[in-house]
Amino acid sequence: MAMNGPTPESNGHTRLAYILGVPLAPTAERQWPQMGEVVRGSELIGEVEGKFPEFTLEVGRRLRLGDDVIAVEWTCDYSDGRLYRNVTIAELRDGRAVRVTDYWGEPTSTPPWRRPLTARLYMPGNGTWKDHDHRSHH
Repeated sequence: MAMNGPTPESNGHTRLAYILGVPLAPTAERQWPQMGEVVRGSELIGEVEGKFPEFTLEVGRRLRLGDDVIAVEWTCDYSDGRLYRNVTIAELRDGRAVRVTDYWGEPTSTPPWRRPLTARLYMPGNGTWKDHDHRSHH
């Protein structure tokens, strides 16, 4: 089920809270499996995020699966012009994110051998996968 209404603001909390649209539990755990990393605690999550002041992002689609899971498709740029396409999955307890896993998609091109087998994905800049003109600082 898609979440309705305007995109929630982070209210001075973490970017992750903005992405998810829910607050983080103080003991939240955020995992990045592609790097083999985990950060524990909402304060440390905010500290890691604070190391990237030029980072921009925008949520494309947020899906709520019952009362205990949120999945979010979103786009970001570290200010180098490369758009990363990401999926974040959060487990909730009492309305707060307690465990979050981020899957980051680094920009890449379709290999020549695959081009005859695939079609281009239509990605309008104001759609699910935001372009450079549709992201902001959070």
